[in-house]
Amino acid sequence: MLGHELSDEDAVARVREQFPRQPFCLVRHWIWIDLVLPDMVRDEFEQMGQQAVMLFAHQVVLDSRGRFCSGSWVRSTPLVAFSDGCFFQTVNTVYVLLGHGVRKSAELSTMIKIF
Repeated sequence: MLGHELSDEDAVARVREQFPRQPFCLVRHWIWIDLVLPDMVRDEFEQMGQQAVMLFAHQVVLDSRGRFCSGSWVRSTPLVAFSDGCFFQTVNTVYVLLGHGVRKSAELSTMIKIF
């Protein structure tokens, strides 16, 4: 999958412009994970306004609130919206997908074990 080839500075400016009040996190070496769920659980996600997708990134470039150190990894909560080919929005954070990533599937229970 393709993320954006923006410089870190351009990515910060763009996310601040499009999501001025939301915390953000620039990430590289990311994995888009389609969750394998029973239909009933998938319906619950949808009722909460979330999609059955999570993000795992091997490299945090910058976290606007300092929650994650540069160079560390991060796992997101479920996807709420995806836009412009790089903005992976969750309830609490906008992740900016920089560079190329991969797309995989995993059970929710597997994702929860990653902490």
